Amino acid sequence: MSGTALDPTFTAVDSPAFSRAQIEALATGGLAALRVPRLFGPDLVGGTVGRLHRLPAADYQPARTAMTRFGPALNDYRHPDGGLDADRYWHDAETARAQWRGTGFDPDPTRLCLDALGDAWGEALRPATIGGRPAFVGMLREINAGTLIHYDDIRLEYPDGLFDQEIVAQLTFNLWLVVPGDGGETTVWRHRWALADDVHRHKYGYTPAVVENYQEVTVTPELGDGLLFNPNNYHTVRPNGEGHRRITLAFFFGLTPEGSLVAWS
Repeated sequence: MSGTALDPTFTAVDSPAFSRAQIEALATGGLAALRVPRLFGPDLVGGTVGRLHRLPAADYQPARTAMTRFGPALNDYRHPDGGLDADRYWHDAETARAQWRGTGFDPDPTRLCLDALGDAWGEALRPATIGGRPAFVGMLREINAGTLIHYDDIRLEYPDGLFDQEIVAQLTFNLWLVVPGDGGETTVWRHRWALADDVHRHKYGYTPAVVENYQEVTVTPELGDGLLFNPNNYHTVRPNGEGHRRITLAFFFGLTPEGSLVAWS
């Protein structure tokens, strides 16, 4: 199919709550993005943001992308042979869990988000496991300068498999805790990685040519909104306006052949 062919189902929709049908549509390509406005109300956002200063944050590889974050991402713990650097990952995951507990979040914002998705699915959303151990879930990211166009696909990142559970579809969740007054939009394209795309590689992502003529949707962040989309599609975050900040709570989750959902960061 040509990149210029339009799919009428590839749209971004707002909904008062997540639903199983919408999650299935995202997983199968029948929907581009789903936003739940004010998933967190102002008081809950304020209570969460008010404790973020208790968490250590680090600049994430500033030579690649300007980002400050808390929590380990599995994509950063790959050996050159494609396996997991397990010792380093589990050390960082357990450290992050202890630091998260030490903030005194009440209620725990990650737990609330997982529960909202689990309620929609009709079954609790649990962490994916690696050798029986639960993966870390719930990364905080401050992205002010935007990102390159890129995709995320755990099956390509770990082609020999990583989790005890097989993943047949992957989605990403973002909760906007601090929103910029200018910029910070998320754009998703109806195009997934193909080998020919690698001529457009640039640093950790791709040049705009990789999505030229492909259908796109853009979602503008609002405080407390929850957003779902399929990260196998190319996507990007636009830069904020000067002096503006953008902080999200984010994680991935996947559908297993048995119909369960499991999460990781």
